[in-house]
Amino acid sequence: MPKQIEDKKKIILRVKKIQGQVQAIERALEGDTACADILQQICATRGAINGLMNEMLEVHLKDTLVAGDTTEQERSNELVEISKILKSYLK
Repeated sequence: MPKQIEDKKKIILRVKKIQGQVQAIERALEGDTACADILQQICATRGAINGLMNEMLEVHLKDTLVAGDTTEQERSNELVEISKILKSYLK
């Protein structure tokens, strides 16, 4: 979880925007929306999720590896954990 209040607010705002995009996809699927328009909305949502991932990763690295009061061993362990997450995300 982001430690800085402003970081947390930015992340939550991103999530709310993504929720709105997903709800728009649902409404489009329930309505009479053209497939191409729905696909475009899915692409936009995917981009928003990628942005969320980037933002969370940046905040996490800043909070735990740069500004955190951690030992070298803790930073090393965290780097391994982040590497696993990124490998999973990039599949």
